[in-house]
Amino acid sequence: MANYKKLCTRCKKNYMHVSWKNNYPVCYDCQKVELDQEVKDPKLKRMFKIPEEFYKQNAFLRSIKINYHRFGELSGRQVDTFKEAVKKMKADAKAEAKEKSE
Repeated sequence: MANYKKLCTRCKKNYMHVSWKNNYPVCYDCQKVELDQEVKDPKLKRMFKIPEEFYKQNAFLRSIKINYHRFGELSGRQVDTFKEAVKKMKADAKAEAKEKSE
């Protein structure tokens, strides 16, 4: 799949890596205000407590959190997919750290 850089559609300052699927790329800096809102549900609060770097790297994780703030709840599939994506990112980060140490 071809990836290329495109300017953020809101601020027109930051470049983002996008593919043909992403027609409206928005950078982390533009979405930070929406992401910083308080999470009221204790189960989801624990789920959303992940490193900030994960939100910077993955637009999907940002969209799930923004959808929670917008609609007040998430479906079971959204929660499961969010957890799977975080688990994969943690595994990738561990593999990179292990690779760098060798």
